[in-house]
Amino acid sequence: MPGIRPGKVIPVSAYQDQRVVVTGAGGGIGAALAHRFAAEGATVVVNDLDAAKAAAVADGIGARAIAVPGDASAVVEQAREALGGRVDVYCANAGLASGGDAFADEAVWEAAWDTNVMAHVRAARLLLPDWLERGSGRFVSTVSAAGLLTMIGAAPYSVTKHGALAFAEWLSLTYRHRGVQVHAICPQGVRTDMLTAAGSAGELVLAPTAIEPEAVVDTLFDGMEKGRFLILPHPEVADYYAARATEPDRWLGSMNHLQQKWETR
Repeated sequence: MPGIRPGKVIPVSAYQDQRVVVTGAGGGIGAALAHRFAAEGATVVVNDLDAAKAAAVADGIGARAIAVPGDASAVVEQAREALGGRVDVYCANAGLASGGDAFADEAVWEAAWDTNVMAHVRAARLLLPDWLERGSGRFVSTVSAAGLLTMIGAAPYSVTKHGALAFAEWLSLTYRHRGVQVHAICPQGVRTDMLTAAGSAGELVLAPTAIEPEAVVDTLFDGMEKGRFLILPHPEVADYYAARATEPDRWLGSMNHLQQKWETR
């Protein structure tokens, strides 16, 4: 009719009515993921080992969030039940920033392996049968740039993050033609409690270019829209990764120089 302009069409999010699980969501990147998915119209399970933190994040989100505290290695079935029997997106975000060198205690290595790698494997075992039957599902792995490169002063963390990346790669190459989409988030420094826990090594390597968790999530959503496997909130990581592959001795030499600088701080 003359004089009447049609209202603005607001596009429906690709995640409207999706059912999402985020582990390690009591703060940092996990909390930012939970908030963003809920803002996009998804219903989100907020998982964290710390029940109070999980409840606080869920309460802050509101009706679209459900707190399901507990170990990330064993949350899938409880989360699926809380979501009405279906999981569309699983964010394997919980992680241990285990420091130490080759002499770190066996228990430190085992805990890092269990949380940073095997929790992802256990989740995939339970999620894949339904996803493959439906022909759709999305697995988001918070890996860290340490999984592409390494991190001084943190052998268990670096090694297990390499393992997390390898598993995400394997999932993608094996199941992408059957509708399973996989994304590996590989940021450098992010302003979270984990960065603080990294101590002087984190101050030297990560803090100068650290970004907010929300910036990581923005990069993820852009990457999901474009179908990217590697999510690089710090774009320069791509150059470091290429240098590591094409000039390994030069790259190792530069990392050793950084190691020496850290040792003399």
